[in-house]
Amino acid sequence: MSATSTAEGLEKLTLNITREIHVKASLENTFEAMLEQLGPENETPQAKMPMQIEAWPGGRWFRDLGGNNGHYWATVQAIKRPELLEMCGPLFMSSPVMNNMQYRLKKVEGGTLISFRHTAFGFIPDEIREGITHGWGNMWDRIKSAAERKK
Repeated sequence: MSATSTAEGLEKLTLNITREIHVKASLENTFEAMLEQLGPENETPQAKMPMQIEAWPGGRWFRDLGGNNGHYWATVQAIKRPELLEMCGPLFMSSPVMNNMQYRLKKVEGGTLISFRHTAFGFIPDEIREGITHGWGNMWDRIKSAAERKK
């Protein structure tokens, strides 16, 4: 395998998304809204999709369908209220892949800055790769709106 094809192969196996979201709300309200939107208020552009998030180290992030059915998405790797939430796991991918997702929050003039990073390594199907930024964008918009509505 040549160096070029090795680099191309690694690029197909990795994903890196970063984004900064400016929120006109306090650090505490933004963190609380983030947990709500990742958890019971979660929805996709297509439908409501309530999730459970156990917001402590080792806690699970999953979709509970009842009757001991559901989908495991991630484990809380680190949490430091109201500044950090880091999770790792397969997320929404039913393929051999490992994801790491971080929300870092910082107080800034006029509100809160969320620095989001999602990195993944493994088999990432093209249809997921193509739609992932749109899906996260929906989540970021909902977190921002929910936080800015809180008093």
